[in-house]
Amino acid sequence: MTIIYFILILGIIVLVHELGHLLTAKMFGVYCREFAIGMGPKLKSIQGKETVYSIRALPLGGFVSMAGEEGVDIEGMDPKRTLKGIAHWKRIIIMLSGIIMNMILAWVIFVGIFVYQGERALAPEPVIAGIVENSVAQQVGLETNDRIVRIEFHDGTKLVPKDFYEIITFTQLYGDHSMTYVIDREGTTLTYQIQPLFDETEGRYMVGLLLPRPQIVQLSFFDSIVAATETTFSSIRDIFTTLSRLIRGIGLGAISGPLGIYDVTAQQASAGILSLIALTALLSINVGIFNLLPLPLLDGGRVILTLVEMITRRPVNAKIEQALMMMSMLLVIALMVFVTWQDIVRLFS
Repeated sequence: MTIIYFILILGIIVLVHELGHLLTAKMFGVYCREFAIGMGPKLKSIQGKETVYSIRALPLGGFVSMAGEEGVDIEGMDPKRTLKGIAHWKRIIIMLSGIIMNMILAWVIFVGIFVYQGERALAPEPVIAGIVENSVAQQVGLETNDRIVRIEFHDGTKLVPKDFYEIITFTQLYGDHSMTYVIDREGTTLTYQIQPLFDETEGRYMVGLLLPRPQIVQLSFFDSIVAATETTFSSIRDIFTTLSRLIRGIGLGAISGPLGIYDVTAQQASAGILSLIALTALLSINVGIFNLLPLPLLDGGRVILTLVEMITRRPVNAKIEQALMMMSMLLVIALMVFVTWQDIVRLFS
């Protein structure tokens, strides 16, 4: 069943993303030759009024072929029906609409989850609830009820955690380096040097700290909307935090590709349908933000090229644009190879 869940989740996320592009393109009168879910050979296609709607063999990705893009014939077509022929601001909206739809999908899912549950668990405070026997935490002398007021990392980053989940996130990012814990113990400030250990079984860095139980609060329908909004923005912020470190080469071992997502899907499937739905929301946010990266092959990069045209008041040189597209494609392929290799190593180890 995992493969079905995997294809279904990615299919929904890609469908929503590409639907954002399609709807805004049609709203601005841009001719769309094909709307495809998946890549590779066509499995099924339906001819609409002017757009072909198709499902393709590989469930990773999708696209909308719009007039004005490379490979779409526009000979004899009204320029106002092409991507290059509409106003720059309209083009930017079309490019960003897929990302926005991904965020809306995540928000709607979170609203549904909170309404269904009628409650939420508040993130526990950064106070140690217990120490694991024979762990790093026990060896250095950390104790129950110690409050973690600050963690300092090798690159100069200083985390003042607002909850324990931030500590977990940063531990995974910086786990291969030593870090300094600043502790408040009954009014006394203490400092400990911590080197997390990578647990092969858990597949993550461990310090040996037990978390406090989260506080459960009841939610009204309005509270559920507020909670969903907070969760969506919190997830977006966490991903940008991770990305800012990855760009500097920090936490590269923590990122995953399709195989890693498949493995996580299997884990969440065993936890129940609600966990799978929550995973869909988180992956939707990840896909949206990935497409926001400033690579010309992705939506974010295309927005930047459009902004350059607005500033210079002339189209980007076709050869330069093509070269940038090729370079960004090679970067994306290299990234996919890297994360897939990491996923394979994790699975076999």
